[in-house]
Amino acid sequence: MNEKINIKENKSEILNQFKAKAIWVVLLLLVIGFTIANPRFLSSNNLFTIARQVSMYGIASIGMTFVILIAGIDLSTGSIITIINVVCAYLMVNLGLNIPVAIILSMLLATVIGFLNGALVSVIGIPAIIATFATQIIFKGAAYIISGGVPIYGFDERFKVIGQGYLGVVPVPVIIMIVCFAVGSFILNKTYFGRYFYAVGGNEEASELSGIKVGRTKFLIYTLAGFFAGLAGIVMLSRTNSAQPTAGLGYEFDVITCVVLGGVSITGGFGKISGVVAGVLIIGVLTNGMVLLNISTYMQLIVKGLVLIIAVGFDCYQKKHSTT
Repeated sequence: MNEKINIKENKSEILNQFKAKAIWVVLLLLVIGFTIANPRFLSSNNLFTIARQVSMYGIASIGMTFVILIAGIDLSTGSIITIINVVCAYLMVNLGLNIPVAIILSMLLATVIGFLNGALVSVIGIPAIIATFATQIIFKGAAYIISGGVPIYGFDERFKVIGQGYLGVVPVPVIIMIVCFAVGSFILNKTYFGRYFYAVGGNEEASELSGIKVGRTKFLIYTLAGFFAGLAGIVMLSRTNSAQPTAGLGYEFDVITCVVLGGVSITGGFGKISGVVAGVLIIGVLTNGMVLLNISTYMQLIVKGLVLIIAVGFDCYQKKHSTT
């Protein structure tokens, strides 16, 4: 019996190691392929463009990683990005608040939305896919109401530094993303509640019996997801210099793809931030490369959908064969 268990564990470990290495190989092959197809791909300007583009995916993916680690889902990410775009711009332009105050209030709102998602899931017991889909719709509508359905622009030029500035040769949003990845890695690897994330995702009932407050853990995770999505919204607003009522439309799909592609198991309990970094870079390279090759937006959606199917399919295959 013990030998069978060890064989299963070894098989699962081998597949996990293969997936962790394969993701970086895929990234390298994509870079080589797009460079051959269009030499402009490796130009410094384009690489900086990719770096700025992926920063928003990367920041939001931290919170989504936590959520998926407990076998949850957060479909409100795009709407949080949108509402934070609109609210922060409204506070600065319509109410005349200074930049720090507007950012702090906006981030508090994002955190409260995440807390609300946590309450719906852990206290009321609404399935995460329904709870976060409902809040997605609610805050999408709220963004239209606040903005009147039109862009909000004309705020302080200094605000551009967050999304368009540089520290030396490194874009500021990339620095923010790197810091967020470091914080996410620290939470998962160096804190006791980071270990709780894995435990709850691996077996919720066993975690409850071992003394872990599963409800509180979910509260924390969805609150963090709201915070990181809000931060991505601030970076996006600064980068575009205009608040659009459709700013985060579809972002939850891209962020989920980044996380699952990065090796975080959709059934919970397994995943690393290092893999998510690779997933974020792949989506960024893939999106940018397809734009350079003049591939239509509709075809890009098809490709991204196929990528998500492949990533989830491999995860399901791994789970199935590690238990046989």
